[in-house]
Amino acid sequence: MRILTAFIIALGAGAAAAQDLCEGYGPQTPRDISAREGANPVRFATAPAPEAMSLCNIHGHVQAEHRGPGFMRLAPGGAGFLCDEEPSAAELAPLEGAFEGVEPGDAFEVHWVYSTCDVAPGPGLGACLSQACGNPQLRVEAQVFLLVNDPAAADIRDFDWPGQGRQPRALPGGAPVVFAGSTTGPSYSESVCSPLQVTWSVRPGCVKLHIGSLHEWAEGNVFGEEEAHGVRPLVTAPALLSRIE
Repeated sequence: MRILTAFIIALGAGAAAAQDLCEGYGPQTPRDISAREGANPVRFATAPAPEAMSLCNIHGHVQAEHRGPGFMRLAPGGAGFLCDEEPSAAELAPLEGAFEGVEPGDAFEVHWVYSTCDVAPGPGLGACLSQACGNPQLRVEAQVFLLVNDPAAADIRDFDWPGQGRQPRALPGGAPVVFAGSTTGPSYSESVCSPLQVTWSVRPGCVKLHIGSLHEWAEGNVFGEEEAHGVRPLVTAPALLSRIE
């Protein structure tokens, strides 16, 4: 009887959890990029290549929002993921500065956001829209960094908007995993879904980034970025995920 009762309770909890899922939305993000299954029925056209779009925003989240090869460890508190590589003691030396909400040893997932609108780079996702273009296609190119106190590591300004044209400098990392998803951030969950449709390209692996370059970038980037954004909990419900082909 106890086994049967436990089974009924578990079944009811599962049904309640399923009922809590937001319904009628397209596929959601972030996800485990090494898990390719998904059952969300909403389909939309893949956004053009970044070279054919306008870079409209760059921002970063602490810790990594996605989970995948190179950033599989759950962060303390259960929000986001850490890089698999352990920094050295020297790389973990504290370094204070203008960019808030990060410290050496953190994973830092950077999002380069592109829009089919003819817009200039600026703060927030509002920079990706305009009165003349209210329903653009959106693309996010993502790379996870391991923040370290080491001037020999990568510099975030090497991947910033160069101040002319529409593209940033060449992005780091290897071949990305491409899939259909949504916008992210801590205001969304599996019960509160984002309505925006986004083509994602998430690169596996962590690239070491000098945290000092973030502090210097915060003193004058065109995006108004001065602190790390929070993370949306990992989306795992198949009904909210697209299938990765």
